[in-house]
Amino acid sequence: MRDLLRGSAGALLVVVIMFLGSLGLWLGTPLLWLWVGSQVQGAGASLSGALGVMFVGVIASIAGVAYLLGKLSEVYRTNRLARGQPDPGHFVLEAVLVVSAAFTLVVFAVWFFLFAGASPVPGFQLNA
Repeated sequence: MRDLLRGSAGALLVVVIMFLGSLGLWLGTPLLWLWVGSQVQGAGASLSGALGVMFVGVIASIAGVAYLLGKLSEVYRTNRLARGQPDPGHFVLEAVLVVSAAFTLVVFAVWFFLFAGASPVPGFQLNA
């Protein structure tokens, strides 16, 4: 992986943008559409209407972000090939998606167990 990041500042910048876009995919998209759904339901629409808006919005957002991440992966590959380095394929994008998903899971677990008041054991309450 270190060799794949070696090269130019532009290539590293593309990887950082891919990572931020991946975080937007895992964190931003669900939170945005939960908020939109709550606004739709709060405006007097039914729960099914709010869920429908959320479903269509999440699918469209995921498709859009995935398309942009694919384009960024192509920019990274083109940058490497222009420098005479071997073609990494989409390995960097896959690695960025896995690392950002793992990061998101850790953030969610910390929030769930420490800040949301959830108990890891049913019936057990932390006295804070």
